[in-house]
Amino acid sequence: MAEIFVAVRDVARRPLDVMAGVSFVTRPANGATSLFVGTVREMNQGRTVLGISYDVHAPLAERAFAAICAEVQAEWGEEVSCYVVHGKGRLPVGGVSVVIAVGAPHRDAACTACRYVIEQVKQRAPIWKLEHYEDGDSQWSQGCQLCTHGPKLAEDHRHE
Repeated sequence: MAEIFVAVRDVARRPLDVMAGVSFVTRPANGATSLFVGTVREMNQGRTVLGISYDVHAPLAERAFAAICAEVQAEWGEEVSCYVVHGKGRLPVGGVSVVIAVGAPHRDAACTACRYVIEQVKQRAPIWKLEHYEDGDSQWSQGCQLCTHGPKLAEDHRHE
């Protein structure tokens, strides 16, 4: 069985390391690595964003990440390696908020599993985003806007 690594990290202490995710899932048996890196964007719903403060219930988030990675291994194979690290704290525009890496023997499993992980993290992990705007206002994000497909994603993209 391949390995799983999950964590919540304080981004004020050190930025998330994208290459740590790639290194973790790189294995001789894996011919593919899929990577998702979430960053703070400068515009959201027509407003200029200066940064985002992420509040995370770390123990519950890590438990959710681990469960999602276990689902990936059950669906796409025990040889699939998963790395999920989400930031906690304030990030400026361009700051890395989440790193997800999936290593698998073949690209289809790596790509579809990686997409599954980020969609499930957005739905299930206790993570809250407070956007800070150029006009001095701040507002809590409304939550996952792209998660209408839910668990069906795994069914649609199952690797036979």
